[in-house]
Amino acid sequence: MFTLSENKPVSPKGIQMNNAVIQLIVLAAIAIFLILRLKSVLGTREGFEKTPEPEETVTPVSERKFEVIEGGPDRDIIDHVPEGSPSAVALGQMKQAEPSFEVAGFLKGARGAYEMILMAFETGDLEKIRPFLSADVFSAFEAAIEQRNARGLTVHANFLGLNDLAMQEATFNTATQEAELSVRFGAELISVAKNEAGEVVEGDPKSPRKQRDIWTFARKMGAADPNWQLVATDG
Repeated sequence: MFTLSENKPVSPKGIQMNNAVIQLIVLAAIAIFLILRLKSVLGTREGFEKTPEPEETVTPVSERKFEVIEGGPDRDIIDHVPEGSPSAVALGQMKQAEPSFEVAGFLKGARGAYEMILMAFETGDLEKIRPFLSADVFSAFEAAIEQRNARGLTVHANFLGLNDLAMQEATFNTATQEAELSVRFGAELISVAKNEAGEVVEGDPKSPRKQRDIWTFARKMGAADPNWQLVATDG
């Protein structure tokens, strides 16, 4: 009978392979030990971490020095009359008496008042503008309209617009607080007067007429009534 022996001899090649496996296991164990050691010392990082930026160095900015100019010219005044003129002084006194007063605002109101008053005179309807006329001016306008009506004339007018508006003169009475402002107006309008037969006797319905006036408005500064009255006309 043929049998195998239990104590079979091992070849040198097999011994070398066993040694290599053992060495790999030892190296792997050392590597695992080192990784665990590093984690315990350094910790772990999760997600994206920005590279630390260097701190900015703030350089102090030197303080700027501004020169404060007090008591400078009032543009609301010198935009309309020469600086230092009697009119400029008067306007300054008006502002002291009534701080809310503005020259630009007055002129804006004067523009509207001029058209309203002029057209009321042309058409002969003075009642709606009576509060804006002094007694003398109202009487003068009324007399002119009565003369026109006596001639049987009817006026048809159309206001086209202003091409000139400027402050002419300003005066102020510090004792009575009475202010007077004279304004120069330049306008264009079509004004035609017709007789009872409908015939044109004055003006041209196709040709604008140039109107030049200097009107003076008056008011007591600080009064409750804010309206200015037309006290004089100079055409």
